[in-house]
Amino acid sequence: ESKDIDNAMHLFSSITNKSNYMYTVMFKGLITNNVAEKVLDLFDDMKIEPDQFNLSTLFNACAVLNNNRAMKTGKELLAKMPENYRNNNITSTSAIDMLMKFGDVESAERIFRSIKAKDANIYGALMNGYNLNGESWKCFKILKK
Repeated sequence: ESKDIDNAMHLFSSITNKSNYMYTVMFKGLITNNVAEKVLDLFDDMKIEPDQFNLSTLFNACAVLNNNRAMKTGKELLAKMPENYRNNNITSTSAIDMLMKFGDVESAERIFRSIKAKDANIYGALMNGYNLNGESWKCFKILKK
């Protein structure tokens, strides 16, 4: 398995014009193979601006890692995230999930409140986060609204 990851990384590094799609595929493969730290290494070398799919996958990697580097990277990505991605439910769900795993309930709630058209996944991420952070009682408040 490690050899496959090394081969994939080598092949990826040999590609000169990498697209956002290629990065997303690579990020997902690394997360699936339990080497999310390599996602952040790859991101550090990324020469193009991350799109909404890259961001969602990067937020996921940061949530999986949940260490100082991941927290710093995740929060920086969130701060720089283009406004037009902020109402993308997939990206916002990933951001809420990441923040909740970091224990940053307040920031996750702020993102939740800013979303105009909330879907079931957004509510699910928020409620899972409340449970994770010992604030299950807030789930009932959300459901009442």
